[in-house]
Amino acid sequence: MRALLQVSRLIDAATERLGRSVAWLVVVAALISAGNAIIRKLFDTSSNAWLELQWWLFSAVFLLAAPWTLALNEHIRIDILNERYPRWLRNTIEIVGHTLFLLPMAAIIVWTSWPFFVASFLQNEQSPNYGGLPQWPAKFLIPLAFTILFVQGLSELIKRIAIMRGELAEPEHEMSHPAAELTQPHEPMDAKLADNDDDPRSTAPDEVR
Repeated sequence: MRALLQVSRLIDAATERLGRSVAWLVVVAALISAGNAIIRKLFDTSSNAWLELQWWLFSAVFLLAAPWTLALNEHIRIDILNERYPRWLRNTIEIVGHTLFLLPMAAIIVWTSWPFFVASFLQNEQSPNYGGLPQWPAKFLIPLAFTILFVQGLSELIKRIAIMRGELAEPEHEMSHPAAELTQPHEPMDAKLADNDDDPRSTAPDEVR
């Protein structure tokens, strides 16, 4: 298990570096969008290549940062219910979910999207829009991203098994979630005030001379 955990750490480090790098593409996309809008307003001209580059960049961020999101445990789940489960049940759900859903889904998408990319690459598929960009680089993002997601899923599975075996501490960010905290019953304010009244330390003189 120690060797597998070492592999998991390497995967996590690579995923984090990739995620942090592609996150900057959001800034690039914003600059391109602003520049394209300014040029269109000032010079009444534009380019489909610049417009398509924006969704290229968005696709890269969305797809290539997804494994990093998984590593940070920020992926979507029903947190309000998940936080109410005992720890052993949460870990069991994670293992079942990764084994039966995440990994098979990622593998199927890689398997089916690779011929989709290859066919586009071999025919040098171009954009249907005049002056647009080639289509195959964007299509390559699909098998690439889901391959990385599959590898990150293996890393998460290794860590979850190690946690259940007591060989790895559960990350602190999994102990609580803001969405779940909002649903927790709160003590009424009147009860809190009553408790404070009973506390001799909360008693203050009526007036100060």
